[in-house]
Amino acid sequence: MNTTSEPIFTSGFPLGSSAGLVAAFEWLGQPYRLTRVDMMGEMRTEAYKRLNGRVETPVLITEEGRVLTETMAIALWLEARDTERRISFEPGSPKADRLHQYVAFLNTGFTGAFVPMWAALEAEHASEEERETLRKFGRSFVTNRHEQLEAMIGDSDYLLGDRPTLADAVFAGVARWADFHKAVDPRDYPRILALRNRIEADPAFRFALAIEDGKTATGSGAMKGLVPLADVLRGTGAALAA
Repeated sequence: MNTTSEPIFTSGFPLGSSAGLVAAFEWLGQPYRLTRVDMMGEMRTEAYKRLNGRVETPVLITEEGRVLTETMAIALWLEARDTERRISFEPGSPKADRLHQYVAFLNTGFTGAFVPMWAALEAEHASEEERETLRKFGRSFVTNRHEQLEAMIGDSDYLLGDRPTLADAVFAGVARWADFHKAVDPRDYPRILALRNRIEADPAFRFALAIEDGKTATGSGAMKGLVPLADVLRGTGAALAA
């Protein structure tokens, strides 16, 4: 069980979508701790499966020791704690509805479009022809979702105004996958590219990427320390058995 006074957020590397939520924690400014998870190794162990049986990141361990998975659920958990409305909006307001719409689209359609490309990369026994078929489908899906998002973005600096919100956090963690997979030409989507450049220059997101890379970094001060994954697994395992 989490015995600290702060929640513990587990963020995957390399290229984890959860880097965006690390930036959200930084923008929120409330104390938290962080655990790095190697998605190609540690995440695939039996011990980790007891933490998240779907073998995914991110995972949040709340102050009470509860295990919360799925980006959408963690984003809503952050929203509920954002009493100063740094990364969200007043519940029930039109902007809050619009925020939820963006987060849902980004976490489902936009993120899901990359699934064939990840499958092509990870399918150990697939032929090159099978891999190329998956990549072709993936490029088509990613292109379609980029076109849709480009049409959704307005003239503001961020998705919902002049400051980053949870929607921008979810976007930032995934948008960089387009470069990794060479799925689209970023110049074809000027509004998306401008948004990416703005967020990727933000100190909170730079901090998230440094942590992802295992580098020493200074953030807002909200992150109170790194917790080894083994400690998290041992603590949650004991809590589940209790």
